[in-house]
Amino acid sequence: MKKWLAVENGFLLAAVCIVIPLLFAGTFIGVADNGDFLRIMGSIGLNYYADEPYEDRFFGYSHALFAYDTFFRGFYPSSQLILVVTARFIGRIFNGDAFDIRVLGALYAALLIAAGYILVKYNKSKSLIIGLLLAILLLFVFFDIAYLAYFNSLFGEPVSHLSLLLTMALGLMLVGQEKPSRKTLVLFFASILFLVCAKTQNAPIGIGFALLGLRYAGLREDRPWRRLAAALSALTVVVSVGMYAAAPKDFKDINIYQTVFFGILNESPDVEGDLEELGLPARLAVLAGTNYFQSDTAIKQNDPSLKADFYDRISHLDVLWFYMKHPGRLIDKMEYAAENGMSIRPYYLGNFEKSEGKPSGALSYAYSGWSEFKRHYVPNELWFIVLVFALYFTAAVWEWVRRPDRKSRVAAELFVLLGLTGIFSFLIPIVGDGQADMGKHLFLFNVVFDMMLVTAVIWIAHQVISLFFLRERNRVAVQ
Repeated sequence: MKKWLAVENGFLLAAVCIVIPLLFAGTFIGVADNGDFLRIMGSIGLNYYADEPYEDRFFGYSHALFAYDTFFRGFYPSSQLILVVTARFIGRIFNGDAFDIRVLGALYAALLIAAGYILVKYNKSKSLIIGLLLAILLLFVFFDIAYLAYFNSLFGEPVSHLSLLLTMALGLMLVGQEKPSRKTLVLFFASILFLVCAKTQNAPIGIGFALLGLRYAGLREDRPWRRLAAALSALTVVVSVGMYAAAPKDFKDINIYQTVFFGILNESPDVEGDLEELGLPARLAVLAGTNYFQSDTAIKQNDPSLKADFYDRISHLDVLWFYMKHPGRLIDKMEYAAENGMSIRPYYLGNFEKSEGKPSGALSYAYSGWSEFKRHYVPNELWFIVLVFALYFTAAVWEWVRRPDRKSRVAAELFVLLGLTGIFSFLIPIVGDGQADMGKHLFLFNVVFDMMLVTAVIWIAHQVISLFFLRERNRVAVQ
């Protein structure tokens, strides 16, 4: 009976009771397509129905059903393909006429619940209070509709979200095991690879996790374990580099266009001076402040002359060097990012199907306590973000210093890497995509930031409880 009443089992039951009503029972809730679905749909053999008008297909309404089509009408490299193809084959068994996106949503939900279960089971610190608090925070924050609605969509955000949660859960599970298992180590690196390959912008994250993987090699003394950890770390580096190199040329062109014209040159005090410093012709000044998807630009984005004058002459390294020479400009962009950094979901994409009769772009606010609190009450200013990260890193370093055993230090290093991932995911949209759709591009930052806040609350609670029991023991000893 005591086993069944464990905190992790209570978490499991509560998670199922939250997910089923929100995603699979009653009114369908998803996220409308902004055009990104097409990259995945072309790869895995799905499509929209031909008789659907443009205004119903994009932005305003979500879709539960998709038509089956031929595979590889295009190809977009992403670990998301594995999950979507799996859901596609399962879905076709039950419905050969249309693919129900809720099959994919169920797969995502299972992974979320598994990650939460592992986190609670292996991090409750033999304390009922800590275990309950962790379970409640995970349910309140990461089961919010702003996160869950993405599950019933073809966006890649859930893959980043879930793979990072699983990476942290399995990484902490390894340091919590008396003798870390090889199976858990393989699953840990599999989660890392899914994170790295979810989106091209995640690729550099893999280098940091590969280095940390070498630290996990020291958790056991036997040579096979160390060889396995080293091999998986090396594989992570290779995949990270390959993921970035495999990004489609047109995708890279879009990003660099956005980065320069809708980033550096957007509201620039000296457009022509910036172009000269970047080594670009002055005639491109007419594109300052435009984005790649505008149809009214003075020079079309696919104009052949732009290949020699722009696309072949500029790279993201040039952009990074520009910002390093002009840190004030980078801070300006960071302040803009911070203004959009506390919104988990894109508020311009509708959640409901058109058949529900709701206005185009209508949103669901069921179980949205955390996302709405965060959006309205958590400061969306750069100073606050810097303060949170500074305090977080200070606590992590302090834990590393005061705990000399290897497992505790590896755990602290995992949390440090989580924070570094947050910094990276905050900066990469600025350097990699300008100011385009900033709120959505900061999704991974939101996941990391929320994980950091949950970690901070649990850490503070643990310190308070430890101090209380220490005082109680001292009082009893005196008596």
